[in-house]
Amino acid sequence: MFAKPGLIVAASNFLYPAKIRALGAKTVYMDINFHRRIGTPTAPIGTAAAVDRANKLYDYAAASMRCAHPYIALNELFGAATATPWSPNNAQYRSDVLTYMKTLAARGARPLLMLSARPYTGGDAADWWRQAAQYGDIIREDYFGAPFIYKQGAVAANRYLRQSFRRAAEDLLAIGIPAKKIGLMVGFQTTPGQGGRENLQPATAWYDTVKWQALSARQVARELGLGSIWSWGWEAYSDAERDPAKQGAACVWLWVRSPKFCNGPRAAGAGFDASLTEGQITLPRGVQCVLDRRRMSSFAINDIARVTGDRELAFSTLFQRLVTSGSVQVSGRDLAAAERAVVSSRFGGNGAGYRAALGQAHASQSVAAGVLADELRRARIEARLRVSYPSASDVTDYFQTYGAAQARAVQAKPAPWWLNGRKQGIALASSAPFAVMKIPAGKWTPVWTTGGIVRVRPLARPRTLASVGLGPARQAIVASLRQLARDQAFDAWSLRVQRSSERRVVCLRDDFPQLEAADLTEYLPFLELR
Repeated sequence: MFAKPGLIVAASNFLYPAKIRALGAKTVYMDINFHRRIGTPTAPIGTAAAVDRANKLYDYAAASMRCAHPYIALNELFGAATATPWSPNNAQYRSDVLTYMKTLAARGARPLLMLSARPYTGGDAADWWRQAAQYGDIIREDYFGAPFIYKQGAVAANRYLRQSFRRAAEDLLAIGIPAKKIGLMVGFQTTPGQGGRENLQPATAWYDTVKWQALSARQVARELGLGSIWSWGWEAYSDAERDPAKQGAACVWLWVRSPKFCNGPRAAGAGFDASLTEGQITLPRGVQCVLDRRRMSSFAINDIARVTGDRELAFSTLFQRLVTSGSVQVSGRDLAAAERAVVSSRFGGNGAGYRAALGQAHASQSVAAGVLADELRRARIEARLRVSYPSASDVTDYFQTYGAAQARAVQAKPAPWWLNGRKQGIALASSAPFAVMKIPAGKWTPVWTTGGIVRVRPLARPRTLASVGLGPARQAIVASLRQLARDQAFDAWSLRVQRSSERRVVCLRDDFPQLEAADLTEYLPFLELR
């Protein structure tokens, strides 16, 4: 299965490499006993022995590969995570490894050092890793238990895999190791407790995770420019590794690379998901995120960042919009009506003044339309949320705190929420539509609201809340406090919905914003709808 043109197989001895090459594949040498040749951090072999053993390995590998410049995989470094300062023995061991790699490279080989743990790269250790990269490549082994991966589903699982592969490489990239000198090793062993299949049933479920690991490793390798991707665990070197499902898993691995290597769906059988796009980052140019076929563009993020001065906040705002827009649809007719209401109530019908205010805030009309749509969605979602009535002390505290706020006696048809469901009462400037405080007294006037047109007739001029008195204003204060509670309930609802959507959303390079209940009317207050 692996001995085909276009594939590279890591092998040892003089028997299998020749057979593999005869069938068309290329070979590299796998030194599975490197850990025995080079000693340990507690019992290093010393510089002279490291040179001697490296020379002997080179001679053997070059003969096995029939090549004067063999790639030689070294399995594997002990104590990669050991922090500095190192003990004298460990320092000698690390020096021996460098000597070993340097000797192989001097002979014309390309050594590739395997790491089974996250490397410690702080302090003097960073210099050691940079020296190792001068003589060869560094391959990070990154293994995953298939049950843990599978239960996350395609989108979340692939994101987890990609992020793990990125972290595996970024420790080395951060200290200046060239991406081309870094590789990833993925494992498909079946011995329980070692990462790999971990008894996942049925076999088709395991095949899904094999496919996801192949796709995710390739995505990250391309994204970061990594030098190689390796896989192992296919061999049956023990009873626990003699899993009949390995044949199908190997075929799926090869099929992801290219259908010409193997027919993965046929080998996997019924129940296998043959999609190569589900959960993958296949976004059109300029698209930052996709959720249930709804898109967020990077251009829109930049537009809002010009208003907020903060790209991350803009990203968070648009992520909230992406998520909440699936709950409530806003029509173009609704948007046009909202914009007319803003121009009429806030700018006296002066469209030029409205556009000038947008320009001063560095907001385009498309940004404004988005904010108005956010306001409409928020109002309609809040109308569904149930909140409790405020206490008597809450009402009194409000009255005493906001006594200087404007209030006005009005009649309204139909009875609006800001009169607490009554047709007559005191309207508060903080909760009633902006136009209510401006229209002439005694005249019935249609006022646009997020809930529809309300006809309003003011009964007097605006006064302070304190002069109106607590008794007449009580119902309006109750309505205002309930609205504040709905605002808080909406924020909590928004965060819950954003968190629940993370399992379905796909973003470029898995770059996600901080989850927030954002409100752009803090930057564009004249677009607030009541």
